[in-house]
Amino acid sequence: METSDPLEEKALEEIKKDEKVQRALIETSVSAQKGSAVALKKEAPIMGITIIIFLGCGVLYFLLGWKRIPITSSYIPLAQKIVLAVMLISLVLLATRLLKKIVDRKIEDKTKEFNFNRIADFFGALFILIIILSLLFANWYAAAVSFGIVSLVLGFALQNLITSFFGWLYILIRKPYEVGDRIRIGNVFGDVINVSYLDTTLWEFNGDYLSADHPSGRIIRFANSKVFSEYVYNYSWPLFPFIWNELSFFIAYNSDFKFTSETIKRTVEKEIGEAMVRRVKRFKKILADTPVDELHVNEYPSVILKAHENTWIEVIVRYLVEPKNSGPVKKVLFESVMEELKKNPEKVIFPNTKMV
Repeated sequence: METSDPLEEKALEEIKKDEKVQRALIETSVSAQKGSAVALKKEAPIMGITIIIFLGCGVLYFLLGWKRIPITSSYIPLAQKIVLAVMLISLVLLATRLLKKIVDRKIEDKTKEFNFNRIADFFGALFILIIILSLLFANWYAAAVSFGIVSLVLGFALQNLITSFFGWLYILIRKPYEVGDRIRIGNVFGDVINVSYLDTTLWEFNGDYLSADHPSGRIIRFANSKVFSEYVYNYSWPLFPFIWNELSFFIAYNSDFKFTSETIKRTVEKEIGEAMVRRVKRFKKILADTPVDELHVNEYPSVILKAHENTWIEVIVRYLVEPKNSGPVKKVLFESVMEELKKNPEKVIFPNTKMV
């Protein structure tokens, strides 16, 4: 039974306080207050102009109704309608900005803030479209019928775009991935750098010209609709931000298997470091609160020996690593393991070794 370490308990509590970890554990989001007075001051002039436009249009609307402005009577209803539309549009813009500022002050997560701003902008644009349609059509019934027919035609013509938009809503609600996550969807693999209304942008890893876990330098964009038809592999689960990785090589049947296994384990544990082992132990405690069987999580590396069809023994080293650091760690481990094993050629015989 493990003894309780105050420092470890404190580190564990800090991990549990992470917003993403809390959301993954209880599927709810926790917001915190944050000051944004500077940002609000930057928006003040724009909001001030919007308020002036709104009040000015209100005054102009009533002056037109009282016929205090020299204009032909037949044009007054049209002028009032235009002024009212401008007034309502300015009100929508003002309300959208205020709502974004108020909510952004309560959101710590930048990704969540970005997503909320996108949604607020979308609904703001939708309200403005409704205002413009009401200006074009005097009869709301005619407007609704016309809008319905247009929507039906556009629905067939823009089916893929509409599906991608609903894919964006699904991504925001269900969160199969977020900006910053490393994912694989279909046959593409990389880090998410943007999620827009219609598509997702990845910074590609691996790719056609690379065999290692390294950025290819290419940007990949795919339609959000893919989340409905493809498996999404997310390598950035907040409750366990590690993946199992392996490196392998071959040795001869007459090698010293016990010596080889012990040397590899000792070398890998030294390179990975005790800090990594402690981190894995902390997340094992968090996994104990979930349906995941934490007994299958081994923080120390393991060595597997397997007979191969090429008449050699395949040595597989399995270890835990952070997804975004898997490439460099694998390189360091391979070099260190080879260096240690080559010090004892009489006990570890490689395929290219000349045996007497």
